[in-house]
Amino acid sequence: MSLDPRVNRIDLHKVGSEDQHTNSHLITWEVFHQEKKGKQVVHVGILHAPTPDLALILAKEQFGRRGATTNIWVAKTSDVYSFSSEDEDIFETTPEKTFRNPEFYKVRDRIEAYQAKHKTV
Repeated sequence: MSLDPRVNRIDLHKVGSEDQHTNSHLITWEVFHQEKKGKQVVHVGILHAPTPDLALILAKEQFGRRGATTNIWVAKTSDVYSFSSEDEDIFETTPEKTFRNPEFYKVRDRIEAYQAKHKTV
């Protein structure tokens, strides 16, 4: 039994001998952290735990105590799918996409020139 009342809300008795027999090895979990509501969830690391409940507790202790935290997600690494590095050519739909980047639109010089020209004394 933990002295921390927040930990007592999770039923840790389920992580008893029954789960230890079926989960004799640790599972790798990807941990995602949300700083505050409305902000994007960011991948912050991995951890190893036998169950999702214990993964959440370990993630909270490892990644949730360093700064502001609104939420933490864990996902099995085996459930994350991605393209292989050999398939990177599927993202080359057009060779130049600079119009999508903010640095493509260089108007700062023109704004400053306009402000200098129309500056009232």
